[in-house]
Amino acid sequence: MSSTFDVRAARKHFPALDKDQVYFDNAGGSQVLQEVIDAIQTYLSTTNVQLGASYKVAEKSTEAYKAGCAAAAKYVNTSPEEIVLGPSTTQLFRNLSFALYDHLSPGSEIVLSKLDHEANVAAWLQLAQWRDLTVKWWSSADTKNPRLDPNDLRKLMSDKTKLVACTHTSNILGTITDIKRIAQTVHDFPHALLAVDAVAYAPHRQVDVKDLEVDFYAFSWYKVYGPHMAVLYAKKSTQDTYMRSLGHYFKPTGSLEDKLGLAAASYELTASIPRVCEYLASTPWNVIAEHEEKLQEILLSYLRSKPDAIQIWGEPSADSTKRVPVISFTVRGRSSREVVELVERKSDFGFRWGAFYSNRLVKDVLGLDEVDGVVRVSLVHYNTEEEVRGFVETFDETVFFK
Repeated sequence: MSSTFDVRAARKHFPALDKDQVYFDNAGGSQVLQEVIDAIQTYLSTTNVQLGASYKVAEKSTEAYKAGCAAAAKYVNTSPEEIVLGPSTTQLFRNLSFALYDHLSPGSEIVLSKLDHEANVAAWLQLAQWRDLTVKWWSSADTKNPRLDPNDLRKLMSDKTKLVACTHTSNILGTITDIKRIAQTVHDFPHALLAVDAVAYAPHRQVDVKDLEVDFYAFSWYKVYGPHMAVLYAKKSTQDTYMRSLGHYFKPTGSLEDKLGLAAASYELTASIPRVCEYLASTPWNVIAEHEEKLQEILLSYLRSKPDAIQIWGEPSADSTKRVPVISFTVRGRSSREVVELVERKSDFGFRWGAFYSNRLVKDVLGLDEVDGVVRVSLVHYNTEEEVRGFVETFDETVFFK
């Protein structure tokens, strides 16, 4: 039996939440834990020196950095040798693409998803141009609720396939992809690797890279209640077989950080990662999922009640096994920008319009204008049912002039 989620207790950990602003743009970046803020301040005020020296403050600095790396690795169920921290998921995927330069040899094929954020597309397209690779696009015939189907993927695969890149959860649709089945499909083909963008998934569910059986997996801590940095996992056997190091020639190459880190992980931010992990360990993920399901049902049930006026993009049900509360829609007869600006002029609800770096999804799959895009309301566990009900009431009165 699951316990009840205490949202008010959770909110006390986030100093930004005691203000008037209501945060419904969490897929762009969540609010930050007070414990994270404190850890960053402590590092900068007491141990802000270069790593690796033998004097006492440097030893403390090095220990804090290593503890951050260890916490990040443990959180995704792996070892520190299999992760690297960096400034963003976009940057880490770009570094990864350079490291796979030799593996992605001329004449090879790669499969890219049209449902993805550009972070897990652009790096591979650039490499395809440099290395004369064949690009195959993985999409969906369903233009209202697009999903990445492993059966569709299999039709695109061949013995020439060297890489498949896809999202665990679309940052527009909120639909959860069956990554484990996809990994099994990919690995039926020799030398094919799977790179997964989990930026929109990680704020809502536990991550276990070993269970998923992926080769590469990345997400951003600043969307998981932490500092502005990201983490990339790479399976050790995949590293050893297929990757080159980007580090200086005299540096070791045994870990993923050795290969891809390039000293890009902020020391003070890394030192705060254990505080994120401790907080996320305090409440079972199934309890968070149940709470978020209630939140999204309030909004989705309202949107579903107006089928002639509102188009939901993505999974229309609130079933937490199918989606996370990243909810996108359009209003017939109004631009997405107009809808957001109407509501924001009369309220403290902060949400967004646009394509959110998923321009191929918006334009090629949904058939929408890639600038105006969709209206996106993205919720997380610290949002309340009262906030969502208030949004629905304000939205209805403002957009439909009631």
